[in-house]
Amino acid sequence: MAPEAETPTPTAVASVIAPVVRASGLFLEDVTIVGPAQRAVVRVTVDLEENEVGSVELERVAEVSRAVSDALDASDLFPRAYQLEVSSPGTSRPLTEPRHFRRARTRLVRIECTEGQPVVGRVTDVDGDDVVLDVEGDEVRVPLATVRRGRIEVEMKRIDEVDLGPEDEEA
Repeated sequence: MAPEAETPTPTAVASVIAPVVRASGLFLEDVTIVGPAQRAVVRVTVDLEENEVGSVELERVAEVSRAVSDALDASDLFPRAYQLEVSSPGTSRPLTEPRHFRRARTRLVRIECTEGQPVVGRVTDVDGDDVVLDVEGDEVRVPLATVRRGRIEVEMKRIDEVDLGPEDEEA
């Protein structure tokens, strides 16, 4: 019986797929591998570059998924079939790095610091070692070194607050 192949490391997978992700204009956020090489599930998380605001469109995720699959198939990392899952971080991703806060510009966030009460405000900038927030009209600077946990707050608007276009207005 042939010995089982070793599961490749996330670093090895990243070295194969990073150029393809970059060529798609995206940032390779994370690679995880679950299971043995013969039945591996490869999870790839991609995001927009840190200077962009918004979300990765589904079409871009589909395009980069095909390119990543082609790159992995051309490599010899997985001897048998593997399952590939490509996604974007979404709003549940913890904000742990300066680039995460840069990507969250204009978004409402909640930051828990090592000391004091949590701060909720809209990210306006990352300036040096500080996250700059607009908290009810006041500028608040939070040193990144003191951030224990940050996350995007999902904002819901009431239907009467939404600006409906003429096609959505009642007759």
